[in-house]
Amino acid sequence: MATVNANQVALGIESFGDDDAPLVLLAGGTTMLSWPDALCQSLAAGGRRVVRYDLRDSGESTTADPDAPSFTLRDLAADAAALVDALGGERAHIAGIGVGGMVAQAAVLDHPSAFSALTLVGTRAVAPGKCDADLPDHDGATMKRLFTLTMPDWTDREAVAEFAAASAEILGDDPVAARAIAARIWDRTPGTTSPIQMANQLGMVFAKLDCKPRWRERLPEIQVPTLVVHGRRDPFFPVGNGEAIAREIPGARLLILEEAATAIPDEAAGDVAEAMLSLG
Repeated sequence: MATVNANQVALGIESFGDDDAPLVLLAGGTTMLSWPDALCQSLAAGGRRVVRYDLRDSGESTTADPDAPSFTLRDLAADAAALVDALGGERAHIAGIGVGGMVAQAAVLDHPSAFSALTLVGTRAVAPGKCDADLPDHDGATMKRLFTLTMPDWTDREAVAEFAAASAEILGDDPVAARAIAARIWDRTPGTTSPIQMANQLGMVFAKLDCKPRWRERLPEIQVPTLVVHGRRDPFFPVGNGEAIAREIPGARLLILEEAATAIPDEAAGDVAEAMLSLG
């Protein structure tokens, strides 16, 4: 683990593999650990320098006020471009998962010279809390079960891990893997910002988007090779969202993980890595 200064903030990063053309992984709604180790290792074994990092106000990156974030989607996109520059300036393959995929779309649109390829995992082309009529929204029954869970004591490592496991089971992800990842996240940021706070602050960031025209309307402008990965069983951003992105970005490839929900299972890491590496 290390930190890199980019766009006037410190970003917590972790690198895998040789010092080659970078493949930069944007975090999802929690920290860099939303990208599984197995995938990072598979990508590195394919000859890439893999860099996963924490978004602002999460993990080991600069934290100001998670309850009242002052930055915007475009700031997060600029962070990604600045990180690429800080890593040596060579154009990078950028990948985003969940809400990180939204940031990745904006980054490639706003900073096209910084990026050579794009991977989007389990995401959508509209902001949280908004949904175009042609896109499937969150599964209502799943969300009701998820939001009726009792919040844990965020200073209690075991309680946080159990909460993550219960949430994963509802979403259709592996509760054992979710428990282990939640414990690792807690160990990096004990008793500070909770995953719920992180998700809420990202929601606030996206709620005040200044993207006109909306980034969905700009997807046909994307000229880099693009891979869209989506779990068939994802109830949070149902698969129709990934299908729409793949239709609207010229030449994009769609990879559907038939047995996956919101997370990338370890058993799918090899296939996802192979597809990502094929973009160059």
